[in-house]
Amino acid sequence: MGLDIDQETFTEADFLLFRRRLGISVGELKETLTIPGFGDTETSVGAELEMFLMHADGRPAPLNGRVRDDVRDPRVVLEVDRFDLEANLTPVELRGRPFTALRTETDALLAAISTAAHAHGAHPVTIGTLPTLTAADLHRAALTPCGRFQHIERALSRCRSSPYLLGLGGEEPMTLPADSIAVQGANCSWQVHLVVAPAEFTRTYNAAQLATGPVLAAAGNSPLFLGRRLWQETRIPLYEQGFGDGGGPSGLAPRPRASFGRRWLDGGVVRLFADAVRDHDVLIPVLSTREPAVGATPWLDELRLHQGTVWTWNRPVYDPGGHVRIEFRALPSGPTSLDMAANAAFLLGLTLHLARQPDDPRTAMPFESARGNFYRAARSGLRAKLCWPSAHYPTLTWSDAGQLLPQLLPLAAEGLVGAGVDAEEAGQLLAVIAARVAGGQTGAVWQQRALSALEERTDRRTALRLLTSAYTRLAASGAPVHTWPTPTRSAGG
Repeated sequence: MGLDIDQETFTEADFLLFRRRLGISVGELKETLTIPGFGDTETSVGAELEMFLMHADGRPAPLNGRVRDDVRDPRVVLEVDRFDLEANLTPVELRGRPFTALRTETDALLAAISTAAHAHGAHPVTIGTLPTLTAADLHRAALTPCGRFQHIERALSRCRSSPYLLGLGGEEPMTLPADSIAVQGANCSWQVHLVVAPAEFTRTYNAAQLATGPVLAAAGNSPLFLGRRLWQETRIPLYEQGFGDGGGPSGLAPRPRASFGRRWLDGGVVRLFADAVRDHDVLIPVLSTREPAVGATPWLDELRLHQGTVWTWNRPVYDPGGHVRIEFRALPSGPTSLDMAANAAFLLGLTLHLARQPDDPRTAMPFESARGNFYRAARSGLRAKLCWPSAHYPTLTWSDAGQLLPQLLPLAAEGLVGAGVDAEEAGQLLAVIAARVAGGQTGAVWQQRALSALEERTDRRTALRLLTSAYTRLAASGAPVHTWPTPTRSAGG
């Protein structure tokens, strides 16, 4: 999705040739993975941080083009809506203190973006869903005028009626009519990338699927949308339904483009790319004219572009630089760089631990149970009922997330240290998760508590503005969210 697209129109011949190239590319990918030395690289980790731009009064600031131009940094790119930006962090080796490096770069980029945004009367906010958004902010006019987003919009519009309905559950359920993928601009995430050796991909990917649900329960930061109290991670159903292709946790749609998946992986990374080609038609048939240099790995531009229009929560990435990786897409943006580093450490550590166990992660539980964990965690956070493999295989143990997570933190520590992460760094970050769980305060819980406190003194619209102001100020302090006080009206601004 990082590819900008200049071509305005496509012919049926473009689609036919693109589909033909996809079939060929899957075979080329399979051959590429067998090239001696492919994937023989140090394990590295990277991340993408999405954020909102907001005016001081809480309104979204549709200024992403101006702010991006003023920052003048290629790591800062436009996102779906005019009030969204993304910062692409530099990959670092997993050994040593990678999360410190990611935090340092995150803080530096946020500072640069903040300086540029302030010149336009705005500032960045790292949060899963911006509480002050209104339905009027999410119509087609909000879409960033960038080739790739416009092309996806047109392609999906041909496949569905408009408006289409999104059904979101929770304490105050709602139905939202949408006329555009601009509704996706209401979601901001913290996407973590892990380079994986091809031979270990199946095991590691399945471990990631198993780990994502419990970790998400500790990371919720998206409980409010259009003034309603919904899921702890409302991003999950909102994103799955936001393309208008019938996606959603009910599983009623045969092949939604955004989903957790439908089975354990059993054929390596090639299987995931082949499934994407088989199950999803082409949206943007941009034909590549690049030829790889002699002895270099193929670009596979068409296959990479197509995979970029299939939004599984854990997504495979082929890099022609010589590796494959997993893109972990489920974590929300924010609240602070420390909170995000802790979330990433927990997710990667638990994934690495599970991948290195003697038994294949597929044997730990039925896939439907892992998928159920994911949606229950998104809905209920620390109060979610989750299942986990017990010592008495194949029995599953059920418990509240708040009881399960302390048992998983030492496993994550083992996974990190075993991969070469500095033990002190791993311990400090996982201690943040432990304190968050013990205190019962994720970013989502803080927002809910803040809204309740502020609504005792004012109306909801004002409370949402004050809440967002307090959130922004506390996030700027750098203090992890489990230490944040609940605001009063005066403290909220």
